[in-house]
Amino acid sequence: MTSLSRELVFLILQFLDEEKFKESVHKLEKESGFYFNMKYFEEKVQAGEWDEVEKYLSGFTKVDDNRYSMKIFFEIRKQKYLEALDRQDKAKAVDILVHDLKVFSTFNEDLYKEITQLLTLGNFRENEQLSKYGDTKTARSIMLIELKKLIEANPLFRDKLAFPHLKASRLRTLINQSLNWQHQLCKNPRPNPDIKTLFQDHTCTPANGPLAPAPVNLPVAAVAKPAPYTSLAAHGPFPPAAASANTNPLAGWMANASASSSVQAAVVTASSIPVPQNQVSILKRPRTPPAAPGMVDYQSSDHEQLMKRLRPAQSVEEVTYHTSRQQASWSLDELPRNVALSLHQGSNVTSMDFSPSHQTLLLVGCHNGEISLWELGVREKLVVKPFKIWDISLCSLAFQRSSLYEAKHCIAATIKDAPISVSRVTWSQDGNFVGVAFTKHLIQLYGYSGPNDMRQHLEIDAHAGGVNDLAFAHPNKQLCVVTCGDDKLIKVWELNGRKLFTFEGHEAPVYSICPHHKENIQFIFSTAIDGKIKAWLYDNMGSRVDYDAPGHWCTTMLYSADGSRLFSCGTSKDGDSFLVEWNESEGAIKRTYTGFKKKSSTGVVQFDTTQNHFLAAGEDNRIKFWDMDNVSVLDSTEADGGLPSFPRLRFNKEGNLLAVTTADNGFKILANAVGLKTLKAIESTSFEGLRSPMDSGAIKVSGSSAITHVSPVNCKVERSSPVRPTPIINGVDPMVRGVEKPRTVDDVIDKAKPWQLTEILDPVQCRLVTMPDSTDTSSKVVRLLYTNSGVGVLALGSNGVQKLWKWARNEQNPGGKATASVVPQHWQPNSGLLMTNDVSGVNLEEAVPCIALSKNDSYVMSACGGKVSLFNMMTFKVMTTFMPPPPASTFLAFHPQDNNIIAIGMEDSTIHIYNVRVDEVKSKLKGHQKRITGLAFSTNLNILVSSGADAQLCVWSIDTWEKRKSVAIQVPAGKAPVGETRVQFHSDQIRLLVVHETQLAIYDAAKMERIRQWLPQDGISAPISYAAFSCNSQLIYATFCDGNIGVFDPDSLRLRCRIAPSAYFSQAVLNGSQAVYPLVAAAHPHEANQFAVGLTDGSVKVIEPTEAEGKWGTTPPVDNGILSGRTGSSSTTSNHTPDQMQR
Repeated sequence: MTSLSRELVFLILQFLDEEKFKESVHKLEKESGFYFNMKYFEEKVQAGEWDEVEKYLSGFTKVDDNRYSMKIFFEIRKQKYLEALDRQDKAKAVDILVHDLKVFSTFNEDLYKEITQLLTLGNFRENEQLSKYGDTKTARSIMLIELKKLIEANPLFRDKLAFPHLKASRLRTLINQSLNWQHQLCKNPRPNPDIKTLFQDHTCTPANGPLAPAPVNLPVAAVAKPAPYTSLAAHGPFPPAAASANTNPLAGWMANASASSSVQAAVVTASSIPVPQNQVSILKRPRTPPAAPGMVDYQSSDHEQLMKRLRPAQSVEEVTYHTSRQQASWSLDELPRNVALSLHQGSNVTSMDFSPSHQTLLLVGCHNGEISLWELGVREKLVVKPFKIWDISLCSLAFQRSSLYEAKHCIAATIKDAPISVSRVTWSQDGNFVGVAFTKHLIQLYGYSGPNDMRQHLEIDAHAGGVNDLAFAHPNKQLCVVTCGDDKLIKVWELNGRKLFTFEGHEAPVYSICPHHKENIQFIFSTAIDGKIKAWLYDNMGSRVDYDAPGHWCTTMLYSADGSRLFSCGTSKDGDSFLVEWNESEGAIKRTYTGFKKKSSTGVVQFDTTQNHFLAAGEDNRIKFWDMDNVSVLDSTEADGGLPSFPRLRFNKEGNLLAVTTADNGFKILANAVGLKTLKAIESTSFEGLRSPMDSGAIKVSGSSAITHVSPVNCKVERSSPVRPTPIINGVDPMVRGVEKPRTVDDVIDKAKPWQLTEILDPVQCRLVTMPDSTDTSSKVVRLLYTNSGVGVLALGSNGVQKLWKWARNEQNPGGKATASVVPQHWQPNSGLLMTNDVSGVNLEEAVPCIALSKNDSYVMSACGGKVSLFNMMTFKVMTTFMPPPPASTFLAFHPQDNNIIAIGMEDSTIHIYNVRVDEVKSKLKGHQKRITGLAFSTNLNILVSSGADAQLCVWSIDTWEKRKSVAIQVPAGKAPVGETRVQFHSDQIRLLVVHETQLAIYDAAKMERIRQWLPQDGISAPISYAAFSCNSQLIYATFCDGNIGVFDPDSLRLRCRIAPSAYFSQAVLNGSQAVYPLVAAAHPHEANQFAVGLTDGSVKVIEPTEAEGKWGTTPPVDNGILSGRTGSSSTTSNHTPDQMQR
């Protein structure tokens, strides 16, 4: 078929759709094979019309066309089979098995047998892989995500998923033009021609002589704005209609969009045919120009192989929303109404936010551009950051030319006159980052690792004009920053500064943003100063909602803590304030709270929610409280006076403290009984141990309301160049003798007595469990993992055999999680199979084992000198093998954003980027001289860091796989730069733990500069065998070749606890002739103080502190390089940034 004929088919498809010939549309789509209507396909899958689904697919592909097509048909038929089983229709299930699924048995007989066995079960959910299969609707939705990925990847569907962009009624327009041309050729053209047929060329009958030609007006509905045919099946992660089909918070909003949001279609010519409704709906949704090509699938979730879609488990960032708290009774005493503290900031407070993990840590932003971090328990500022532009050269030219650049140079002298104010401060959900938005152009992000350790991370010239709001979000399991500003834009940024999306559509400056998610739908609410509320999905399809906020001016939106209820609060230009709850399912106001007074003064009421039960707003120089279920004011307080007309306020996470701004450049802390006890417990304990010599100038403020002004003290130490490593004197770098390790207030109780290194010498000093059937002196434990769910431990032996232990859920262990208090089961399938790697022709003494576990614990990938094997964790069967040696694989790591991509370190020093789905090596990275011993991805920095037996570290771009940098680790004098080098990222995805037998080191991966280093010394001088971060990165577990285990503080790399061999070895092992020690360690994925070790005698042990202690020692203080009580193992520090020296 010629190109023009193909285009004619598209014109006919558009015409048929506009005329509502739906069946004809889809029949022509299938028969021509030119356009695959994804929306129609989704509708049929969701409806379970399987025959029509396969019939439609048959127009584009057949089962055996390629591996993608085979997988598409397999997924559909398997879902049909499972639904028959779920209905207990065994006859239908057998029919599907024999006639539909049998074809796949020639490709994977084991899988076919496994599917057949489901017939023998009363409920197929008894199969562990299908245990989380939900209802039919959910299973179909999950399957659809996988099907869309397969269709998009299938080359047979290339160029068939997008409909051409056509103006409305294009075929009619062409016919109109043709008739006009025919009319122009008439010998006797009439002014009002009568068009009676299209079957013959037009001619005008002669009248009273020739007349001037006149245009022909057919009864055509022509709109001024293009209405592309894609409304039938807008393809992408969130097609316009699909969003409303799903049960999600945006469905009702979109279905009930107000008339004010519609872009009315202008009718150019007289029409007797109405404009199709789907075309008008498209006009309501102005498309945002793509800001990031290739990011359309950003929202898609990572579903792994085979039956992953049947396990609707939560992703990392997802939250399980419980029903709203039902309180049979509650008391006003639950509200924090009593003034506990009055603190002076020194400048008008413009924004506050409590730490999500520490209830008395308050972040404060000010009018003078300064941010401060307060520990309320001791009334002290731990960190003060005056406003400073970090790098003016990276800012926009317009910003550089403004007067702000000059203000930067005089900011130290005239802090009060700083031309830039803080508009928003906020914490990331995990507490590892702090975000600051300013009233002109900038946002700044800080990495946070301790009470007085806040480091510069990223500065962005984000918006033209002011940045009005900033929030953290987790689209696609990746921490991002969302901002809005005076330029009417909303932007989404990665933590490396890369812009992912720009959302356009507001017609006034954007005032606030509220990122959120429910189920698997991620979205952002935004409000502008014209009172418009819009909602956005993480795509380039424009706003899904256009509503008017009560008051039609500045409005803020918040969800309750459990995410189940949505509120907004704002003020009109006339001074009327509004606090409402929204009905998300209908997109309408559910209730309007009363109790506000009309104000003549300018300002906007601020509010917050707490405990899933209460609302609080600052208005009329008071704080007013509401029960969420009652529109009347519950109570109010003046907080002993001194509040501004519209005080700002913020609850802590527990809801027992409330920070409120005052009119005298300060703030007050209101507390309930629990909050008061928390503050007094900290206050009553000496806090002097938390302060370092460099903090001697820190501000200390009285708790009374009458406080004299205290100017902030900037303790920043500036340096013009990185510090070179200096000689270690008595084990301590002189540069850090005066720098105290930051500590948390949880350690305060231990500060009154001199610090001593915690030493675990006896089994009674810890909890310990040895895995049953684990000891095998012929096979060392060379690799060790916890399952991601935290219910099992997986060990790989030097003989290539993997063993799995699981903890059962019972009265002793109701959570079913790994614990040292209960003996687990050595788990094996009924078949008795072992997970044995291919070791044919392999010298096991020289082999380098490697292992990686899928995110849902369904599959484990491993090798031991031979081919890489993919094991089913349920059946222990080998699903496939790949990458046969030589060279042998030595390290495996899943790509964090695509489970089909695996980075494989090789014995020949290369790294293969392997795509499992297409069984192809996409890239081969070369940069090391010896075998690869470690791989670690950072999504924040968009890099892969590799380590090798050559003691080199290489940094690779994830986007292009090009090498960015290579550095050699600094091996102590006299030591050869060889041996295993491991790498692991801190939870902040910036700091990197580097482990070598000679050292532990922390690197800033953004610059690949070493921050700190620890060398074996004093009581622990043996070589290091392994080390790993705890799950929250607040500890480092290190094992040594003499049997010692060290627990280190990651920020200072100082030893806080030593576990001696006598604490976890039996007397027989201690007295034995053969040395036994841990080769590997693994940290529990959820319990920070639990870890496991794999030993040279083949045994595996799980170790925890006693329940009474609850943690491994306390953070060690420093006194001129000597640890209190004994000389401690110290660390060297190098390559400091200025912020690293601020303590």
